[in-house]
Amino acid sequence: MPAVRAQINPGTGYIENIQSLREIEYPLLRDTTYLDHAGTTLYPKSLIEEYSKDLTQNLFGNPHSASASSQLSSQRIDDVRLQVLRFFNAEPDHFDVVFTANATAAIKLVGEAFRDGPQGFDYAYHVDSHTSIVGVRELAHISHCLSDDAGVNGWLNDCQAVGGGRPRLFAYPGQSNMTGRRHSLKWAERVNDLCSNNTAQTYTLFDAAALASTAPLDLSDIATAPSFTAVSFYKIFGFPDLGALLVRKDAAEPLCRRKYFGGGTVEGVAVTGGPWHASKRRSTHDRLEDGTLPFHNIVALGHALRQHVGIYGSMDGVSRHCAYLTNALRTRMLSLRHGNGSAVCRIYGASSLGDTLPNGPVLAFNLLDNAGNYVSNAEVDKLAIVRRIHLRTGGLCNPGGTASYLHLTADDLRGNHATGYRCGDDNDIINGKPVGTIRVSLGAPSSLEDVDSFMDFLQDFYVNPTTEDRKTTANKVRGHGNSFTVEALTVFPIKSCAAFNVPSGSLWEVGARGLAWDREWCLVHEGTHQALSQKKYPRMALLRPTIDTQERVLRVTHNIHGSGWQQLEVNLDEALVVGRTSLVCDAAKTRRTSSVCGESVDIEHYTSPKVSHFFTEALGVPCTLARSPQLGSVRRPQIRSHTGFTPDQSALKAYSVGLANESPILLISRSSVNRLNEQIKARGGGGRAVPAESFRGNIIVSETLERGQSETPYAEDDWREVSIGSDSAGGIFEIIGPCQRCQMVCIDQGDGSRRQEPFSTLAKTRKKEGKVWFGMHMSLRQSENRFIKVGDYLQATSRSGAT
Repeated sequence: MPAVRAQINPGTGYIENIQSLREIEYPLLRDTTYLDHAGTTLYPKSLIEEYSKDLTQNLFGNPHSASASSQLSSQRIDDVRLQVLRFFNAEPDHFDVVFTANATAAIKLVGEAFRDGPQGFDYAYHVDSHTSIVGVRELAHISHCLSDDAGVNGWLNDCQAVGGGRPRLFAYPGQSNMTGRRHSLKWAERVNDLCSNNTAQTYTLFDAAALASTAPLDLSDIATAPSFTAVSFYKIFGFPDLGALLVRKDAAEPLCRRKYFGGGTVEGVAVTGGPWHASKRRSTHDRLEDGTLPFHNIVALGHALRQHVGIYGSMDGVSRHCAYLTNALRTRMLSLRHGNGSAVCRIYGASSLGDTLPNGPVLAFNLLDNAGNYVSNAEVDKLAIVRRIHLRTGGLCNPGGTASYLHLTADDLRGNHATGYRCGDDNDIINGKPVGTIRVSLGAPSSLEDVDSFMDFLQDFYVNPTTEDRKTTANKVRGHGNSFTVEALTVFPIKSCAAFNVPSGSLWEVGARGLAWDREWCLVHEGTHQALSQKKYPRMALLRPTIDTQERVLRVTHNIHGSGWQQLEVNLDEALVVGRTSLVCDAAKTRRTSSVCGESVDIEHYTSPKVSHFFTEALGVPCTLARSPQLGSVRRPQIRSHTGFTPDQSALKAYSVGLANESPILLISRSSVNRLNEQIKARGGGGRAVPAESFRGNIIVSETLERGQSETPYAEDDWREVSIGSDSAGGIFEIIGPCQRCQMVCIDQGDGSRRQEPFSTLAKTRKKEGKVWFGMHMSLRQSENRFIKVGDYLQATSRSGAT
């Protein structure tokens, strides 16, 4: 049994000992605010311990056998099937349980079975449904999206009037996975009345995945029970990853019409002399559970059911606890105001529909600045990651609800897709409208501290206490004629790996693709062919490439595992690849289409096993080295900018970025870094300075100050053009836009660890139009390559024409 049991306040429903419960059962929540329980709730530690003990003490075999291990698995499956029915108050005489991979698989099973009927089927679904419910329409003869509750009632009235015909299937969610709005079983009851009072073959598909995660699902009254109910157990217990379809036995006949049969569902099959098979008929689950069941997961489910009851008692207690927290969070979010009195949060759900139906512990919302403009959800996501807050943004797999609440027409959706928008893109406000929402969701392990943490986050970053909008230029000090020099030249030979600092005094070539050898290579996942990034694999910062122009090699070294330095050498002229043991490796490459920064690019993958082994062992990721081809593949800059600096898109066609993110060269000012560090210290950043290397710039410039002069941070914001080096060797560079920053700047380039700064302070001081900006993109203006070095003077021309 669990070491701690929830103590529920009889008045409020709040679990009073939630902190001690979290410390014992959910230790991974330390220093973390988890607000994505609608995605999956978290499993208690005791569940994993009990499951592990069971696996190490018992031998479980494939249940399609007569051995002792097989019979043990079969016995457990039977026991757990009964436990599931009892958990939902479903009588075994009236219901069966069909185990599936998840709720989507359960929904798909119903749709495909109805499609295989002799006449097909007609389909209707509520607009506020999960994508998986919407997808069933592609299998139906005719489908209807019912745009509101009145539409559902009208459709049911039509069914009653028309009577027979093709079988009908009506699907709706017990709880919206977007807003938490709940729907009762009254529509299932009406469908049951239709079936009993006339010849209409009408069935209900009830998506209970979101509802059952934090509320009791009571199927004890057969008169109100849906025909088919889909559930996901990981949403209720956190583990195992398993779903089920709860089937009313008197409605099972359409499911048994499906044409496909799998191993374990038939009693006999003829493969010659004409097709013939005899399906099992003992139960519905015998006919529908194809192949070998995930019996280990089902064993785990038995433990999950017992541990959940042992910790929380009942789902009613979980529901009351979550309702208390949700009401507290909703009230505080609605009361949040900017200094001018305008609302910070726009929450979607029951209140906006004018009804009194209860809501689940889910809040979908968008944030507004003090001018009433929407804040980018992608930017909120970046800051939340830095603050160790787990939430969800985007369309939330609820296309109908998203379109309805955000007033997005079908033409809007098609137009957004045609212009390149994809769910999860940074550009998530189009024509002034958000294309998705932010969702926070609470669960059994949630606490008032989670509510406080999230409210502190909103207050800190999204409440403007003044009556005017913050401006990025508020941090800018206009120049006093100070002179700038090149403090450092930095090359990143392998994209997202550590920097190589050009030796002082060395002339370094620069061309249309930026500094020589910069982002010439990248690491690509051997399965997906996607270029790896520090955002996902921070240990890439510990892979240290250097360029030896004398010996013409790229050297990559690391001591990631603390077992000694490992080294790989790649000949710049591609004659050979040399390993640590000086053995000649195969330098062969094959050209493949890969994804670099979300863009499909043809790059050359090294095929030597020694190369892939080196990087795979270092990062623990199956990957290999790839190189940008010298000919035949050109990527143009895709500069993200704000209204204060709009790049000439036609002029960008003259430049190439190789494997870089946006531009050939990124410039960082030491004075701006110094000002940022002053602000971090003033905000309680612990006094730990952020090095300029955090921003991974190619050219770092610093000011040469005379007596009485002060630094001019962010002077680069106003530059239009810069000249670096001597007239004979140096170059003229065009400033092509500011650099939009993400949480990658919070990865310590020395040890690969993550921290909150500098992104947290940048979000307070360098935000414009909801996005964070620091540093400037630029490109060489001349057509021929030039040479620059550390110590070169820089002369800047402002956008107003001043020098």
